Amino acid sequence: MPELLRAPAEIKYAEELDWLESVDDGPRPFSWRLSPKMVRLFVLGSERSDGLDREVSQKWFGDRSFVERSIVTLASDRGLLLIGDPGTGKSWLAELLSAAISRNSTLVVQGTAGTTEDHIKYSWNVSMVIAKGQSRESMIPSPIMTAMETGSIGRFEELTRSTSDVQDALISILSEKYISVPELESGAGDDNIVFAKPGFSVIATANSRDRGVNDLSSALKRRFNFVRIPVVTNKKSEAEIVRFRTEELLRRHSIDLDVPPTLLDVLLRSFADLRASAAAAGSDDEKLESALSTAEQIGVLEDAVLHSNFFGESALTARTLAASLVGSLTRREPEDLAILNKYLHGVVEPRGKEEGGPWTEFLEGGRDAIATLS
Repeated sequence: MPELLRAPAEIKYAEELDWLESVDDGPRPFSWRLSPKMVRLFVLGSERSDGLDREVSQKWFGDRSFVERSIVTLASDRGLLLIGDPGTGKSWLAELLSAAISRNSTLVVQGTAGTTEDHIKYSWNVSMVIAKGQSRESMIPSPIMTAMETGSIGRFEELTRSTSDVQDALISILSEKYISVPELESGAGDDNIVFAKPGFSVIATANSRDRGVNDLSSALKRRFNFVRIPVVTNKKSEAEIVRFRTEELLRRHSIDLDVPPTLLDVLLRSFADLRASAAAAGSDDEKLESALSTAEQIGVLEDAVLHSNFFGESALTARTLAASLVGSLTRREPEDLAILNKYLHGVVEPRGKEEGGPWTEFLEGGRDAIATLS
């Protein structure tokens, strides 16, 4: 297989999934490729008590109960809605669950204001319709319809970004478990109805910050089990996530560059400080527009690592990290610049005098970056 820019989880971890399937002797619901226990193990990683002959890496960092509730929901006839702030790992968890259960995480509909019913049901190959008329062969199934026909997991990203018409169409699919195709004549074999096979379910994601954009109706909410994914606030867990993602980046780019623990600590503490400041702010103008999520923290570190590798001295410095933080988190001018400047002078400068280490250089790099953007 040719090298991919970003391989889906079922390809990236194909060898591990094959091995888990070969040793899995647990009961499997429907057409699942792995038992619920093995799905959980694939997502959260193995422990010594699991008694396996090899280690399985942890791929999603969060509370075990969130993963277990998600798996139980998918084994029922209800949809799963992962909801939380941007950057909390909802889409990554959905991809891992789909890969473990169906070995296909690519049956995805992206919810936007332009998403239509065709995107979740079906459309037509116009040239084939003109040549041969409307038939099953000239029909283009949506990812959701394909998931229904194969008994797989379909994914719906950013559900609350789609309009009420699209959401209403999804209610019918989740309730009736079939899609009618009125353009086709009914006959033997129910050719004008596509029924869902056992194993079909839908994992949807929604950002809690999108509340009020296109709120879910009560009818649609009843078709989903909600699993709320909180922002990671535990320093140890967040450090593991950031380190895991950064190591992936270094391997993908074949970069031999060390991320000193002291600089990782500077990044973690900076985000913790800025989150506390945002929580205490009296208005939106006093908050950074950034959600300050773990994903954005990873983005800051990745940007700094790549800059150091391509334009630095192949060594990550506090100055480069500060410049990356300012550049990544500044989205409004002058509001965000003022907030970051206040943080540097009110928190980082006293900390540098008290603790020394990389904080003084971090302060200088942040000041220079703000001066450049001002």
